[in-house]
Amino acid sequence: MKITALIMAGGRGERFWPRSRKSQPKQFLSLTEDGKTMIQLTVERILPLVAIEDIYIVTNREYRLLVCEQLPTLPPENILCEPFGRNTAPCIGLGAVSMSLKYEEAVMLVLPADHMIRYNSIFLSTLREACETAQMGENLVTIGITPDYPEVGYGYIKFHPEQAVNHAYIVERFVEKPSLELAKEYIAANEYLWNSGMFIWKLTTILNNIQKYMPDMYEGLIKIRDSIHTPEENDVLEREFKKFLPESIDYGIMEKAQNIYILPGSFGWDDVGSWLAVERIRKSNELGNVVSGNIITIDTKNCIIEGTRKLIAAVGMENMIVVDTDDATLICNKNSTGDIKKILENLKICNRNEYI
Repeated sequence: MKITALIMAGGRGERFWPRSRKSQPKQFLSLTEDGKTMIQLTVERILPLVAIEDIYIVTNREYRLLVCEQLPTLPPENILCEPFGRNTAPCIGLGAVSMSLKYEEAVMLVLPADHMIRYNSIFLSTLREACETAQMGENLVTIGITPDYPEVGYGYIKFHPEQAVNHAYIVERFVEKPSLELAKEYIAANEYLWNSGMFIWKLTTILNNIQKYMPDMYEGLIKIRDSIHTPEENDVLEREFKKFLPESIDYGIMEKAQNIYILPGSFGWDDVGSWLAVERIRKSNELGNVVSGNIITIDTKNCIIEGTRKLIAAVGMENMIVVDTDDATLICNKNSTGDIKKILENLKICNRNEYI
């Protein structure tokens, strides 16, 4: 069976400000020493499984040129542009109806563009098993990450460890981000995995589920599909997309549907949610510092410092993040990375949009 991939690349990456901006968000930045951007790495790692002509990118209209520049071998018609951000359910629906014009049936991988994977061969093996499970019936398959600490920033998925089909476990329920106490209980129970936001299913399976559980959106998606390659395509896309509720695929489908399966993933996954991920991706020096650019440190420990040509001298600092760009500098305690979004909120209120 044909395997296709939909890569979701429309996010803003606000917690990576000031490097991640509205004009060039996180997925189009390089955070690794090889210089490749996150979206380039996402495409590269699945090429042994999916041909480039079978990979689709869903992004915002303003990022179309960035996708073309960073993925020059991707067919231009495979870049699907949302007129508005509407969360993952409309994004995935747009990808599914667009693919259905080309493929009578196919397995569809759904992957975020801003994840890092350390062990690609294990990742590909997990994806192959997920594809096999998806092909066996009307199965909706997700990949859960085996947790190694009680993270409170992720959603969890509870599964039945005794009920497995082709190495995939039957899902009992999706769980919202827990308190620390609950997260510790989940880890001890060995029946919970982190929700990675990766999905695998047949095109017909996801479209049938959208029709059943999100009928209004399905009706709009069919109108969009019927308008593709016609003079009305852009007008219909904008009109119907505007009507869609901003719902996640988890809430719209996965928490309601039947035949939900999960495969545990242990392939060095990181969702790169904030600047703290940099110290998990890059090597630190003997003092625990991760530095990039023209940097001098004196009596400085466990810091992330990123600059360009300008000299940055850090003295007597600990557990800090410093990110310097041409027009903005972030200085942040590691414990406050969740508040970086408040900077953007403040900039919007003050109409200082040139820094957003």
